[in-house]
Amino acid sequence: MQRSHLAPAAFARSLGIDRSTLSQVLSPSHDRLLRAETLAVLSTRYGVSVDWLLGLTSQERSGADVVEQVRVEGQAGSPTDDRFLRWYAEAENAGYPIRTVPRSFPDFLKLADVIAYEYAGWPEIDTDASVRWAQERLASMRASDLSQEACLPLQGLQVFARGEAQWSALPAALRREQLRVMSETCRALYPGLRVHLYDLRHTYSAPFTVFGPQRAILYTGGLFFVFTASKHVRLLNQRFDDLIRAAVVQPADVPDVLAALARDVG
Repeated sequence: MQRSHLAPAAFARSLGIDRSTLSQVLSPSHDRLLRAETLAVLSTRYGVSVDWLLGLTSQERSGADVVEQVRVEGQAGSPTDDRFLRWYAEAENAGYPIRTVPRSFPDFLKLADVIAYEYAGWPEIDTDASVRWAQERLASMRASDLSQEACLPLQGLQVFARGEAQWSALPAALRREQLRVMSETCRALYPGLRVHLYDLRHTYSAPFTVFGPQRAILYTGGLFFVFTASKHVRLLNQRFDDLIRAAVVQPADVPDVLAALARDVG
């Protein structure tokens, strides 16, 4: 449960049991065991052997689990294509926390005009569909207790505020409004939404997303590397933890930094 980064209620849902059953299994004062079918789900979903769960072996994984799964999927012109949105929906429906290092900053924090501008040169992207998804995702976050974390480079937001690089043709008024709205959204949704800002002078990360304990994807531009083995998902979770530890702006302070950047837009 600790490795999955799930709250107890969400972890129980992932196994198809209720929170009280999980509490009894974890309690030292109870000797309740999970049913065989629940053990099978736990073994399959989290990549551990039933024998290890029952204390019959010191080896966490069975021989059949040793083959690690990595899938490379091409034609990923967009970092948020239909596959990404499907993985996102599956994790969201399961109540899994989602942790992402996006290409720029999360689409659900973007204004519709900013999404249209950013993806204008990507003919494979349906910008209207992307806008609808971003708005629906934001609405679901406002209406639920789903957990979402993002790690972004501080310099990327500074480049956006100054209108440099890929943002050079985006009007200053729109950049200012985007930063202002993003500041308000991060403040309103904290702590369900936690954005960490790291310094590119100290660390770097390629875009990747961890969809709970079952799947993680690394986006390389044109390719998705899809990881489903628990070991690989755990490693990317650990990398995300490293970025959090390297953050120079913590989530509670991010709204103020964004508001200051908005005021500085020329």
